[in-house]
Amino acid sequence: MQSIRKRLSIIIILCSIIAVILLGFLVNITVNGTFNKYMVNIQNQRNNRIVDYFQQIYKRDKKWTMNSGKEMMHEAYMSNYCLTLLDRSKNVVWGMNPNDIGENSHMMMQEIDRNRGVYTSKSFQIKHNGKIVGYVVIGQYFPILLTQQDINFKMSINRSIIISIMIAIIIATIISIIISKQFSDPIKSVSNTSVKLSNGNYDSKSNIKSNIKELDNLTRSINILGEKLKKQDQLRKRLVSDISHEIRTPLNILQNNLEAMIDGIFPVNEERLNYLNDEVIRFGKLLNNLNVLKQFEKEKLNLNMRTIFLDKLVSSVSNKFSVDFKSKNIKFKLNIEKDKNFQITGDENKLKQVFINLLTNAIKFTRSGGTVCIDLSSNKNKVIAKVRDNGIGIKKGDLPYIFERLYRGDKSRNGTEGSGIGLTIVKKILDLHSADIDVESTVGIGTLFTLYFNKIRDNMK
Repeated sequence: MQSIRKRLSIIIILCSIIAVILLGFLVNITVNGTFNKYMVNIQNQRNNRIVDYFQQIYKRDKKWTMNSGKEMMHEAYMSNYCLTLLDRSKNVVWGMNPNDIGENSHMMMQEIDRNRGVYTSKSFQIKHNGKIVGYVVIGQYFPILLTQQDINFKMSINRSIIISIMIAIIIATIISIIISKQFSDPIKSVSNTSVKLSNGNYDSKSNIKSNIKELDNLTRSINILGEKLKKQDQLRKRLVSDISHEIRTPLNILQNNLEAMIDGIFPVNEERLNYLNDEVIRFGKLLNNLNVLKQFEKEKLNLNMRTIFLDKLVSSVSNKFSVDFKSKNIKFKLNIEKDKNFQITGDENKLKQVFINLLTNAIKFTRSGGTVCIDLSSNKNKVIAKVRDNGIGIKKGDLPYIFERLYRGDKSRNGTEGSGIGLTIVKKILDLHSADIDVESTVGIGTLFTLYFNKIRDNMK
């Protein structure tokens, strides 16, 4: 199995080589085509010059002789083409032997074998005063005749193209390796980190930076996942510890007291039995809370949805806590924005549970002489409820996890009696109502929960 870097490098290098070779091939075809067109044009100019030369000979001599234009033979031999002069009746005046072209020791076509070409000829008219006075036949073994200089020029172009292709391939290979490294290193690091996380090493992190947005997001996401897994692992361990403690404590008390009664150390009286009964009730409450949480975590929960006036619901719930506020010497304020619509759709009993849990926590973690406040307001689309206290607050590191089941935060909050599922139930109920909740808190200053409910529009009443 290949690594992503190797596979990516091979793909980029192969694509680069194919692209460069195709480009070189196209350049070669274009250059050769242009060069051949140039040589054809040169040959056409040569042919026109030869015809014009014979026309000047006839104009001077007024007839054809065995010596008419014979001086052109030398040029023809040297340039590897054959000339034949015909009169107006197409009788041969003089002509060159095509076979002599290949035997010419002064021929410049050293790299071309005559036997590989087919001899072709073309006849051109010689005119004088508008009348045809003869013909000149120009023949050659190749459509295009090249001199040694022409051949050297074409070879130098082809060599340059080949060298350019090789240099381009080397450069493309180097660039491909660099690019593949930029892509593969972050992915490889993320892959190694994910393997370590799957093996339970939640402290593992990917430290490679990338200027590619998607890869940088991938690196940051795997690091965030690692932190969350680490926190979840801590939560799991704390959950096991807390459940074990919550269950073991009442059972130990029952066991120790019952053994003491059996051994006659403690008297069996009403006071002692009531004490044991309280522990049984406490144990039952823990199991009931866990059962309530189980019900809320079901995929489907039957809700009695209807129109609710949230201001009346909050007032009703707040009144039930008047004794609790007074007994702990806590000031309570309820501020409801005037002339606003607070109608929402929801299950009244479930929403009451939300505010009961929030107020219970506020009272629990607010010291004597403190203040708890509920502010109710409304805008175009939302009904907003804010539950604020000036209690002990929540540590910043605990805020992302306060809605986790049985999460109890730091030790100062752990010392307060509770099951650790109140806020979990709040979040579950709000999710069922498509409502949102935000939390802000500062240790020693207090906590603010802000709830956002979808509002029933005034024109929909």
